[in-house]
Order: sequence, then C-alpha cells, then structure tokens
Amino acid sequence: MAPRSRAELERKLATKGVEREVAAQVLDRLTEVGLVDDEAYAGMLVRSRQATRGLARRGLQHELRSKGVDDEVARAALEEVTDEDERAAAEHLVARRLRATRGLDRAVRERRLLGVLARKGYGGGLAFAVVREALDAEPVE
Repeated sequence: MAPRSRAELERKLATKGVEREVAAQVLDRLTEVGLVDDEAYAGMLVRSRQATRGLARRGLQHELRSKGVDDEVARAALEEVTDEDERAAAEHLVARRLRATRGLDRAVRERRLLGVLARKGYGGGLAFAVVREALDAEPVE
C-alpha cells in the first residue's frame, strides 16, 4: 500500500464506516509505532513530486494541503526545496517541452511554456526568466 497521511487514513476509515473514536485510537497507535508519520510522508512527497512532476513549492504546498498534511509540517518539508532546486526543475520542464513547440511563433512558444510552468506552481518572475533564457539559447533556424 502506498504511504498515506494521517488525514487520508482518517477519511478512508470514515468511508469504511469505522467510528471516529476507534479510528483515532488506531491511528494514534500507528503513529506511536512509527507506521503513520506525516513529517516523513511530507518529505517523501515533496522529493518525489518535485523530481517526477517538476512541481514548484506552491504546487507542492497545494498537494500537501489536499492530502491533509498540517501546514506547519508542510512548511518544514518545503524548506528542503532550495531556490536552485526549483530553478533546475523549471529549466528541466522547459527543456522537455521546448522541442514540442518548434516551428511555432516565438510568442506562442513563450505563452505555452509559461502556461506549463504556471500550472506547476512556478511564479511569474522565475517562469519568465527560465523561458526567455531557453528560447534565447536556441540556435536560430
């Protein structure tokens, strides 16, 4: 079974009809023995999602919130992501998508690449810089 946050497990147990008090006792015990650990889960999710999906801090924060991870725990996990990590992930995303836009007008390419980064949670300043650098570095056809 894939790792889950405590909140996800609470929701799952509720859908199965488990009483709230019983679920809380079970989850407390699982937390005591280390089988449910939101801090470890948040750290794993941040590393995984940034590596595989290229999410920015904002996108990662949204995903952690949707998984029911406490804001303080999420904030601590997101501190692992450096500005350099975020920029490298953005550059990698743009490099992967750049080929698919070849042959299109520069403005169209720029808009599409900026859209990709925006959907992943990247801020405008970083997105514009990365896209412009990538397009400027391309050989002129």
